[in-house]
Amino acid sequence: MATKIEHHLDLGNFTYGSCDQVTPMVRRVICKNPSPFTYKGTGTYLIGEGQVAIVDPGPPLESHLDNIFEALKPGETITHAFVTHTHSDHSPLTASLKERVGSISYGFGPHGAVKEEDPNDRVDFSGYISQEEQNQYRKEYEDLPDELKREGADTDLVPDVFLRDGDIVEGNGWSIRAIHTPGHTSNHLCYELIEENSLFSGDHVMGWATSVVGPPDGSMLDYLTSLKKLVPMDHDLYWPTHGPSVPNPSEYVKSFISHREEREEQIVEYLKAGPSRIADFVPRMYEGYDKRLWYPAAGSVHAHLLHLVETGRVKVADEEGLAKLTAIYDLC
Repeated sequence: MATKIEHHLDLGNFTYGSCDQVTPMVRRVICKNPSPFTYKGTGTYLIGEGQVAIVDPGPPLESHLDNIFEALKPGETITHAFVTHTHSDHSPLTASLKERVGSISYGFGPHGAVKEEDPNDRVDFSGYISQEEQNQYRKEYEDLPDELKREGADTDLVPDVFLRDGDIVEGNGWSIRAIHTPGHTSNHLCYELIEENSLFSGDHVMGWATSVVGPPDGSMLDYLTSLKKLVPMDHDLYWPTHGPSVPNPSEYVKSFISHREEREEQIVEYLKAGPSRIADFVPRMYEGYDKRLWYPAAGSVHAHLLHLVETGRVKVADEEGLAKLTAIYDLC
């Protein structure tokens, strides 16, 4: 029986740009950048009082930066900026924040490997997505503000301070422990707020959806290992960057692990019928999902296949012999 993930979708009543006190130590400002990839938008968290720390400054929208500063109380300033990972909806505002108040940025390091654009290695869903739908998706993209068209990796950010697993940063009444959780990206960090036994989980664990794991920087092996790493830590609550908080997170993470393992078995079952491509897996595996999500989902399926190739269960079955998005895969 397939594992049912009980997602957490209800953000309650909120207003874009306003500040909500979500715990005694934590405030949140949600950026107006909703999409099929960001849910209601990027949630930037403010920790403590006086000399404040923030987690994930957000996308390059100056209006969001203004809202963050409007959330400060008289006499407060932002001294620390913790970045979970270098994607364009999480980290670009870090530079603007530093320009305004000189805050110090913290993260694992710059972005890892970026996939080189190969026009011959693009997943083709034309057999499943109509031309009318494709035109609609293209128009939606063209209608976005220019600042939000910069998708994917933020290769500009180099944190002022590189953190490693277990490092602790202390501020005015708060203590943050870095937990390295590669998988979604190689430089992904979660941040434990020690005083509240809670975790800012970035995109590693989200309440509203599972994470995209896209090679070459994303790794399914790393992702599963990082999920298993969190379970025994037994935090009381997770605060993802997108969507609401996650209660009882250890059990929730266990359901993510089971879900991913079942996805791999699903791929193996499909391949029992014969060799196939990712473009044919995704419409079956993600039937009923928003088709806009099929493209990033293809990256996750690719990551699963790479993991299956690494573990000797699947092989590349075409003449080129490279484990690409467009390759043909078969059982060993």
